[in-house]
Amino acid sequence: MSFIFPGNPMASPNLLVPLVMLGWIPVVLYLFSRLPARQAVVISFLFAWMFLPQAALPLTGIPDYTKTSATCYGILLATFIFDVGRFRSFRFGWLDVPMLIWCLCPYMSSVTNDLGVYDGLAQALDRTVTWGAPYFLGRIYLNSLLGLRQLAIGIFIGGLVYMPLCILESRLSPQLHRIVYGGYTVQDFTQVIRLGGYRPIVFMQHGLAVGAFMMAATLIGLWLWQTNTIKRLWNIPMGGWVAGLFLTFVLVRSIGALTLLLLGIVLLYIGKQFRTALPVFLLIAAMVVYLYINAETDTYFTDQLVSYLSQIFPPERIQSLEFRFNNEELLADHARERLLFGWGGFNRSRVIIPGTVDQLAIQDSLWILAFGENGTVGLVSIFTSMLAPVVALFWSRCPARLWTHPQIAPVAVLAIMVVLYMVDCIMNAMINPIYILAAGGIAGFVMSPEPRRRKASNLVVPARRQLVQQRPF
Repeated sequence: MSFIFPGNPMASPNLLVPLVMLGWIPVVLYLFSRLPARQAVVISFLFAWMFLPQAALPLTGIPDYTKTSATCYGILLATFIFDVGRFRSFRFGWLDVPMLIWCLCPYMSSVTNDLGVYDGLAQALDRTVTWGAPYFLGRIYLNSLLGLRQLAIGIFIGGLVYMPLCILESRLSPQLHRIVYGGYTVQDFTQVIRLGGYRPIVFMQHGLAVGAFMMAATLIGLWLWQTNTIKRLWNIPMGGWVAGLFLTFVLVRSIGALTLLLLGIVLLYIGKQFRTALPVFLLIAAMVVYLYINAETDTYFTDQLVSYLSQIFPPERIQSLEFRFNNEELLADHARERLLFGWGGFNRSRVIIPGTVDQLAIQDSLWILAFGENGTVGLVSIFTSMLAPVVALFWSRCPARLWTHPQIAPVAVLAIMVVLYMVDCIMNAMINPIYILAAGGIAGFVMSPEPRRRKASNLVVPARRQLVQQRPF
């Protein structure tokens, strides 16, 4: 048994892959021994996601060993060793219910499809490691203004670190993962050719994942700069860093991510100017309506949507979108045959495209994956687990009039980032533990015993010297 690249099974990982992957847990333990716990958590997740290989060690009956599971195992072990009291601080709350259901529903999907109790337990355990563990770690470590601030600034710094790597790959094509770890992360190299150049992948699973990450880093940097949360970083004005990050983000060549960035700027600007989070609530409501129509009814409006978008985007992008929508219609019709808990695993949720012999419909988006495999229960629980903390945050703890306050700004932009990620999940299926970690932190902050509302005048504002020259973490 050896490591493989799930996105490109034909490639052969080099010797560095097992050394890095198996050595990551000791590195996480070292970080906890040298750094404050919150800082160690943020650095562990970001560094692993940004630089560890897209490799997996297949294991029978338990979740595959990946960079996400390795990071979670390392942090949990470090917590037992260095910070065991942190576990006692956890109090199960109402916002945790959707994530619990999302982690357990694979068991019901397997049992109701006669796939067996053993398969159900294995699927539920895998879901718990992939989703539940990052959420739980966010709940216990990042459930405060300070913790969420550290995560926001960490993502921004991560984007800055990725700048030269993205510029390099946009010029020379995605080669870093092959050079360092021995293989490409995608099997179809034509996917990296976009808009007359190359879409960087660096050490992530796809160029779309890099686009979403750089979008988040750019949006966070822009908001922290505009709200004077941080004026200088490493003795360089924030405006310079944000400008460089934005130019690099454009080179990533992701139209979807660019659209999400513009949407995030609009949401934050309206919140700043009009002191209302209503557009965020309307966007979440629009997602709910979209999912309800596509999942629970046989009424489709995607043809009209494709016709409208064809007037804006290039023909090749519209053809790709139309192919995706046609596949989703087939998959949704099939999923409604197991409406409650879905079809379970083993590709049972997929169907053969009419007119072909054995070509299975492609599950490109996370929503259709969740609906097909885990039914309505899975679809509702995954979106509720990520979006309910944001709704609760903006409804009670952080109204829009506080979004520009230096202490609240990192929390507000992180919440917008989570919403934009879920919008992206309607189109793509790039699971990223950073967003799950953020959702857990926001849920913990909302359910913390602090007063539900504060006036801006009552918030403790760091001294100007601290705001200007403080360390990122």
